[in-house]
Amino acid sequence: MTNAISTPTFLPSAKGRRGAADKLAATLTGAAAFFILAIIAIVIVSIFNGGKEHFTWEFLTQAPEEGMTKGGIFPAIIGTVYMTLLMSIMAVPLGTITAIYLSEYASPDSIFARIIRFAVNTLASVPAIVFGLFGLGFFVQFIGKGIDGALFGGHLTWGQPNILWASMTMGFLTLPVVIVSVEEAIRNVPRENREASIALGATRLQTIWKIVLPGSISGILTGMILAVSRGAGEVAPILFTGAAFFLPHTPHALTDQFMHLGYHIYVLATQSANVDKTIPLQYTTTMVLLILTFMLNLSAVLVRSRLRRNN
Repeated sequence: MTNAISTPTFLPSAKGRRGAADKLAATLTGAAAFFILAIIAIVIVSIFNGGKEHFTWEFLTQAPEEGMTKGGIFPAIIGTVYMTLLMSIMAVPLGTITAIYLSEYASPDSIFARIIRFAVNTLASVPAIVFGLFGLGFFVQFIGKGIDGALFGGHLTWGQPNILWASMTMGFLTLPVVIVSVEEAIRNVPRENREASIALGATRLQTIWKIVLPGSISGILTGMILAVSRGAGEVAPILFTGAAFFLPHTPHALTDQFMHLGYHIYVLATQSANVDKTIPLQYTTTMVLLILTFMLNLSAVLVRSRLRRNN
């Protein structure tokens, strides 16, 4: 009797299967990233091609004219910069203090800390238009009119939309981004540094001020960059709290209304007397908004890089 010799079946090893899966995943993620970058490039090129003809010094330094078909966008540029800076001044310190409390002082089982985290997560998911209605009801109607009644005999001064209320509303909108970014940066500071500082006799507050904050400054600036990126382009919250339809001058006080590049683009696209004639102006204004946002972010990135080198 002859013994049947079975031919061995060669199955791919587990290591080979993992390698093939890794290559497939890398290919898919790379293709998705390339697709996203291609879309962004197409959008940016389209905007620059449509707006480069009107991108002149006069367009950047002149005020818009009635009808929105002539003139420039200087008041909108200054208003956007003012609002973004005020928003950052309000959101970054408050977000940093909240993140310090959550990471350094609050107990993991603290009910108060859980409530704060729930509030932060809820704020992050609230639509922007809701923040605008909140700003109108709380800042303009409640606080503003309360100040007018107490200090100005009911004369309408603070109880109307202005750049301060718009900036504070935008600060609340960007607050969750700042809190999450700063808290993550604080948690990345090595625990050994804190323990060494306390062992040398420093108080917890001194440790936070001298060790934790310098070690997490890049995360704080990252939160500021993300806040600026979102706040500079949001329109819905400022519709009710401070943005002006047409205002051929820059704001001179916190009680003044202001023009905003994002809102100006909306006005050019929907409310102008000749919408078709404003299409090149829409492209150019969008291009200026992108450049302005990029410059603000670049400034924060350069400051962050310099602080990292010094540390």
